[in-house]
Amino acid sequence: MATLTDFVDLSQPSLKLCALSIAFNPIFWNIVARTEYRNHFLTRIFGNNPYYGCYFLAFTIFTLGIVRDHIYQLALEDQPYYDPVHQPILGGALFAVGSVLVLSSMWALGVTGTYLGDYFGILMDAPVTGFPFNVTGSPMYWGSTLNFLGVALYRGKVAGVLLSAGVFVLYWFALKWEDPFTAEIYAKRERERAKSKRGGKAQ
Repeated sequence: MATLTDFVDLSQPSLKLCALSIAFNPIFWNIVARTEYRNHFLTRIFGNNPYYGCYFLAFTIFTLGIVRDHIYQLALEDQPYYDPVHQPILGGALFAVGSVLVLSSMWALGVTGTYLGDYFGILMDAPVTGFPFNVTGSPMYWGSTLNFLGVALYRGKVAGVLLSAGVFVLYWFALKWEDPFTAEIYAKRERERAKSKRGGKAQ
């Protein structure tokens, strides 16, 4: 009777490193962004310029993403091939859809919108409601998840499917943590605007 170890080599250090990298990235950027929101430490480091601080965090997150993706590719190379999971057409289609969601999201939001500018006080005037946000509220996260799964299916690696599931779970928890906090940032701005208007009328 086949077991998981027939399809996944759990002894490979690259598999453990990849799982750690997948978990580390969203935890890292959430901790750094919340610390910035409360203490403005990156803004202060960059001469009280929130844009420079945000650009630095964007570069860091982007670089960590490239490193994570490279580790993922190396981990898959160390894993056994399983023919039923080898679905190159489906895998390619998922990767294409995921890439469209990620890239169009970055285009719609810009650098500061994509890389947590809200936590630096760089707020957008209004929510983005066009594509791809009319498809899903979190196109970056779900697009990235599809990319991981697409690569796993293209290469026929069960371990890649499991790691993709880990990406999904981590992003799901990240959204549960991020969305209420981000919503409160914008709600606070609206309260301050309303208070300012009332103060102006009183004068």
